[in-house]
Order: sequence, then structure tokens, then C-alpha cells
Amino acid sequence: MKNGKRPTRKEKEILSKFRLNPSNWLVSKRNDGMLLLVHRHTNSVRSIPNERG
Repeated sequence: MKNGKRPTRKEKEILSKFRLNPSNWLVSKRNDGMLLLVHRHTNSVRSIPNERG
């Protein structure tokens, strides 16, 4: 798996809407309408919809 990158400001807002702490999650992939997230400490993977606009 690729190394995760820090989320952008827009992505941080999306993470907050899903009640996730943006400082604990890294963005691994940005697909069509989906964000693949990796937790910084536990390496658990989660996928959430990417709201554009």
C-alpha cells in the first residue's frame, strides 16, 4: 500500500462531517468520488465518499 498523505483543507472538512479526527487519518487514494483513508497509528483502512463542490 502506498504511503498516505496529509489531507487538504477540503478533505479535513469532509473527514469532520464523518466524525473522524483529521489529525489521525492520512489520504492513501483519491478515486472517483471516494477517499481511501489510513489511520496513522492502527493502520486501519476506511473508505468514505468524496463530496466535491
